[in-house]
Amino acid sequence: MIPEIGEFALIISLCLSVVLAAVPLYGTVVNNQLWMNFAKPLARGQFLFLLISFICLAYSFSIDDFSVTYVANHSNSQLPLQFKISAVWGGHEGSLLLWAFILSGWTVAVSIFSRSLPLDMLARVLSVMGMIAVGFISFLLFTSSPFGRYLPRFPEDGADLNPLLQDFGLIVHPPMLYMGYVGFSVAFAFAIAALLSGRLDAAWARWSRPWTNVAWAFLGGGITLGSWWAYYELGWGGWWFWDPVENASLMPWLVGTALVHSLAVTEKRGVFKSWTLLLAIFAFSLSLLGTFLVRSGVLTSVHAFASDPERGLYILVLLIISIGGSLTLYAFKAPNVKSESQFSAISRETLLLINNVFLTVMAMTVLLGTLYPLLLDALGGGKISVGPPYFNAVFVPIMSLMALAMGVSMAVRWRQSNTETIIQTLWKPLVASLIIGLAFPFLYGDGFDFSVFIGISISCWILATTGLEFVMKFQHSTSYWDRLKKLSLSYYGMMFAHIGIAVVAIGITLVSVYSEERDMRMEAGDTVELAGYLFEFKGTKVVKGANYMADQGILIVTKDGEAITELNPEKRQYTVKRSMMTEADIDPSLWRDLYVALGEPLDENGTAWAVRVHYKPFVRWLWLGGFLMTLGGLLTVADKRYRKKTL
Repeated sequence: MIPEIGEFALIISLCLSVVLAAVPLYGTVVNNQLWMNFAKPLARGQFLFLLISFICLAYSFSIDDFSVTYVANHSNSQLPLQFKISAVWGGHEGSLLLWAFILSGWTVAVSIFSRSLPLDMLARVLSVMGMIAVGFISFLLFTSSPFGRYLPRFPEDGADLNPLLQDFGLIVHPPMLYMGYVGFSVAFAFAIAALLSGRLDAAWARWSRPWTNVAWAFLGGGITLGSWWAYYELGWGGWWFWDPVENASLMPWLVGTALVHSLAVTEKRGVFKSWTLLLAIFAFSLSLLGTFLVRSGVLTSVHAFASDPERGLYILVLLIISIGGSLTLYAFKAPNVKSESQFSAISRETLLLINNVFLTVMAMTVLLGTLYPLLLDALGGGKISVGPPYFNAVFVPIMSLMALAMGVSMAVRWRQSNTETIIQTLWKPLVASLIIGLAFPFLYGDGFDFSVFIGISISCWILATTGLEFVMKFQHSTSYWDRLKKLSLSYYGMMFAHIGIAVVAIGITLVSVYSEERDMRMEAGDTVELAGYLFEFKGTKVVKGANYMADQGILIVTKDGEAITELNPEKRQYTVKRSMMTEADIDPSLWRDLYVALGEPLDENGTAWAVRVHYKPFVRWLWLGGFLMTLGGLLTVADKRYRKKTL
């Protein structure tokens, strides 16, 4: 009965979405306020019924209702409760329901926290979001319902959740990533609403900006969590592999970063309006493209949902309609957009535009590297692999140029600046950054390394220019405390985000160059030395988990004769799927990680094992920087001026 309630609630939510897509929008055409006022209650009703549907599916998992096909395929009676709940989004159908539910959450949030919006603008925004909901909820009902039954017979127990997904990372990573993916629908809806209304002034950017910042922060946080999950769960010790599904989330984040900056310029200076509209369309379009790549079955990835091509075709049609329709509307309306102010070639506007171009080019290079092998295969050209060498060779130089321009923009004024003043302001940070970058590989490593020189110099350049811009705020202030209080949360958010980029760059540089690893055959009593640490293998013992048995390794780590830690990597066999999983053990710190993974037994008695030992310097800085960027994005939204504009 509960699954049928969930299905029925899903049907009602689709009906409400259809009405939301049509009635308020038609109200704006005929200027009928009553019809426009239907938008808010319809948005809340849609959210309520999707919430009911989501709760019904979660309840079915919690009580082990294996008559539900989706539950039987992705759960098991031995599965711990927290993983039964996270299994709701552990497969295609449930994760799509989560997507639709989060979309309804964004929709109802806009309806609640946008009271200052003109009624017709709000009606258009909510109608556009209703159209998106129609597409995804109909996709759920017609091709991917999570409430299908095994009738009249159903299995006594479930097939279990993929062991890779039985982890805390799955509980938090997909919802946060989807919050970002789906959140860009709000920026898209505001852009389409502005185009429909013909109200192409800076106001739509002001209304859209806080929603875009939140979506960008969540997507960045989701990517960071995904990188962390892959690092400790997959057992290979890497944090990014340029996997096509990883790229699918990176592309909208890059365009979203450009959109965040472009919205700021459009709001403050009334320029880049057409460009900002286009970025809003592209950011959401790339989110839809990522959904297609993950669910179409065209990719083979640990992150992908193995779905049949018919489902992928549905999303492809939805993608074509969304992109084609929005770009057609843009082509008709964009020529009417005019800038409200002028700026010179040497200005903050110009530098931000240059950075936007760099970010967009980076997204396009990732898009090309991701889609080219698929297109070549589809055209009968054979299978090829585009991997890290391509992405590193193209992505890193563009990112370096962007970081240089980002630092310069911190010292440049709006509208017009003096070249001589810029040089006087920036030469000291530039020289200091180059000196530190040159000295670092000699002080930390064994000698000069060009990639370390570039990475550290760029990081120091970002930190120095950000700090310099902050210090300049106090030039004409008599009270530092009063000045600190007057600086907006939006400004502090910008600082945290820029510092986060520098911290990530330091982590990427040092972990890429100075990591060490050894693959060893080890028996009890064997030792291996790595980066000054001595790892002694004491053998293995059998441990029992909730739904698995494991051989747990015991390694004692010492340095200079002093005990550091004990590491216990595991080789798990899950009892239901009979699949083997490697569970690494890590001794973390801010400066380095000691990482050990247990491979296969190398003799019949299980006394000799393949053991992989890693030394990862500064790897935690990757996720610390990601956290700082996420915090920065959320701080901007907490700024009181945005609360006044939206509430």
